[in-house]
This record gives sequence, structure tokens and C-alpha cells, in this order.
Amino acid sequence: MYKLFFRLVFTRMDPERAHHLAFRWIRGAARVPVLRTFLAAALAPRHKELRTEAFGLRMHGPFGLAAGFDKNAVAIDGMAMLGFDHVEIGTVTGEAQPGNPGKRLFRLVNDRALINRMGFNNEGSLVVAARLASRTPLLRTVVGVNIGKTKTKTVREEDAAGDYVKSAERLAPYADYLVVNVSSPNTPGLRNLQAAESLRPLLSAVREAADRTATGRRVPLLVKIAPDLADEDVDAVADLAVELGLDGIIATNTTIAREGLGLASAPALVKETGGLSGAPLKARSLEVLRRLYARVGDRITLVGVGGVEDAEDAWQRILAGATLVQGYSAFVYQGPFWARAVHKGLAARLRTSPYATLADAVGADVRKPV
Repeated sequence: MYKLFFRLVFTRMDPERAHHLAFRWIRGAARVPVLRTFLAAALAPRHKELRTEAFGLRMHGPFGLAAGFDKNAVAIDGMAMLGFDHVEIGTVTGEAQPGNPGKRLFRLVNDRALINRMGFNNEGSLVVAARLASRTPLLRTVVGVNIGKTKTKTVREEDAAGDYVKSAERLAPYADYLVVNVSSPNTPGLRNLQAAESLRPLLSAVREAADRTATGRRVPLLVKIAPDLADEDVDAVADLAVELGLDGIIATNTTIAREGLGLASAPALVKETGGLSGAPLKARSLEVLRRLYARVGDRITLVGVGGVEDAEDAWQRILAGATLVQGYSAFVYQGPFWARAVHKGLAARLRTSPYATLADAVGADVRKPV
């Protein structure tokens, strides 16, 4: 039913306009108690065998919504209603910003992919923090907060740490976990911060800010990296994360690559600048995840994202070392029953596997003797 609706309605609309329309429907449904309860029962049935613990947080399962869908923390309950076990909001920047000019979001339908050059459009950390502070949760879910660098001439690359610290100070008190995003291709110079010599002081500053403002608890801190890093740079980030005592790494963000991905969409679309997400990213994201797990083992929690379309993709991420799995692009193509299908498929795979729990399966393929 959804695929027919997508083809007849959404494909005839600008992708960003369709996103906002769907967003309003989700938020509206979550505000109606009876409808919210009915939809949560239908779309988010719980599987006890999928219960997951990460960063000391207990979740109904391992499958969450990646950052980028709910930039301003306005639909957390709506996304929980649709079955996501955790919701990562953002990316939120120190200051409010409109993002890049339109048109800035493109569907590559034949590739089950998206290209975006949104440019961290969001209401800013002050507004988002106030919204989180006043929020009364209607459905239980873990909320991650993804922070990035403000894209202005006054916030230069060398000033980035202060901008991240501002967001961390405002948002850490309301975050179940905090993510430092240094891997979006749509903010000039941002990806340069992934270099160890730049990343070390940045992460240390954010850690100190979170500890200073989130009194009475330690907020888990993660970093999100790009799939376009060279293997030796992936290793360097892994080693740095262990050195600094980070809680996790999210692998991966969108890619700027186009060659070698077998893209079938119209050349004019493929040539659009921005980050590519969805099915074409699947192989590289999985490769980076495997490399990270081989390097850090169980010392750091890994989150697998990028090209996750179904339960098999999620299962492969878990076997490659991910404790948590996230998705976004496939939600656009598969609709409101997507999370339900992923959970059902994961539960079936676990039952027929040699592993007693999901935790036993994490990294199992990487740990196999060669």
C-alpha cells in the first residue's frame, strides 16, 4: 500500500516538501492518544529477545532512526510510535541556520538512494535544548543528540571546538547520548576535523563540557565518521576513540563518492553535489564497520548505519560488530511498517542462529578464525 502511495503521490512532489508533509502526519498522529496507542501496537510490537543494552542504556531493540530526519527534536514520540528503539535528533549546531539553498534533496529511486546537501538546517542548540527540557515523553525511547559545526564565516575551522562546546553545554543535560558529527560533506572543512590531530582536542573539549553541565551522570559520547576515510584513517580514529575513552563510533555518514557504485539513476541526478545515502553505501559502510570492530573489539560500542534496508542488512551489521543499527533513507522508500519488518526479521534470524542473544552475535563474523 505504501509503495503505491509513494509512487502516485510522493514521487510527484519535491522530496523536501514530501518529507515535511510526512513529518506533519507523524507528529499529528502521535498527539492523539487513542491513535498513538493503536499505531504503536501495530507498528512497534516488542520482541523480548531483541532487548539491547548499549552505553549503559536499555532499549527495546537495536534498531534506531539515524540523525537527519528529526533535526529539531519535534517528532521523537512519533518516531518511537513507528517502532524505532532509539531516535537520534539533529544535526544541531551552535547557532540556528537555514542550511543550503534549495533544491537540496534528491531521490535516486532506481538506486534506492538519496543525495542531500541540506547543510545542517536547524533551529540551533538553544531552541532545541529548550524543547528537550520541556518535553514530556509519551512513549519510551532513547534519545541521542547529534551536534555539528555552525556554517558561518565567524566559526572557522580553528574555532570549531568552541562551537561544539556551546552545543554540548546546552544539550548534554537532555541527551541519553551525544554524538560529535565531523563527517557531513555539506559544511566546508568539517571533514578535516576527522584527522586525529584535530579530533583529539575537539572530542576532549566536548567531553569536558558534557561532564560539566550534565551533573549527576556521565553522558555517553560518540563520534560519527565518513565512509570516505582511507583505511589507515579509520584505524587512527579507532585508536583515538580507545585512547580518549569514547563510548562509541557511528559508521558511517553519507558518501561523496559516485564512481564504482553502479548507480542507475539519471546522470543529471547522480552528478548532484552532496552526500549520497541508501543502498549504494551498503558495502563500504559494512567494510568500515568490520575494520573498526577488528581494531577495537568490545572496548567501544559501534553503531552501524549506511545502506541498511532490511532485517538481513541489520543482521549483517550486528555480525560485523554493531551493537546498534540505524537507518533513514530506506524509511523514505519503505514507509511506516519498515521498523516493524526489521524487528520481525531480526527476531527470526536470532532464533535460527547459533547465538543465544543479540549480544552474543555482535562481531561474530569478525571473530571467526581465518
